[in-house]
Amino acid sequence: MVGYETCPSWAPVLGYLGASLCIVFSNWGAAWGTWCSGIGLCSMGVNHPGGIIKNLVAIIMAGVLGIYGLIVAIIIAGSVTSPKDGVGNTYSEYTGWAHLAAGLCCGLCCLAAGGATGVAGEYGIKATGLRAELNHAKKNRGFGGASNEVTDEGDAGKLYIGSVTILSFSGAIGLYGFILALIITSSNYYPCGN
Repeated sequence: MVGYETCPSWAPVLGYLGASLCIVFSNWGAAWGTWCSGIGLCSMGVNHPGGIIKNLVAIIMAGVLGIYGLIVAIIIAGSVTSPKDGVGNTYSEYTGWAHLAAGLCCGLCCLAAGGATGVAGEYGIKATGLRAELNHAKKNRGFGGASNEVTDEGDAGKLYIGSVTILSFSGAIGLYGFILALIITSSNYYPCGN
């Protein structure tokens, strides 16, 4: 059979494996980041409920990682072609390996970014809330009738800016894998049957 060496019947397995591993690892990273950041947000929200909305950034950034994996998995799965009558397999081994590499690249980068986002988010959120509580306690020391609700965060905003900066760089790891996966899927294609 002509072209069997470069277009074996098992080649589509590589493409589908790349798509499935991409979505699994990306969503694992998104879930991990959401889980850790959510723990930090709930811990901080007990004593500083006013800071919940602005500290949702870590959870949103973790959720974006799953979207990266979904996009790449759809592109890969849509690129796997079915065999044609009289021609045989139309999906090459080369393309299959490229799609597997793209899926692993995006998936594993999003998994790493999810872990980094989750840990940085959890501790950043807790620290920002704790700092706001301490500033409030210092300001209201000695006032017997002072409110327990934290209304003025003081210098906790500086800590928040640092936390968001760390989150941006940890989330960028997933973005880099996503971009590289898009480049691989758009440029590495070897057609069969020519």
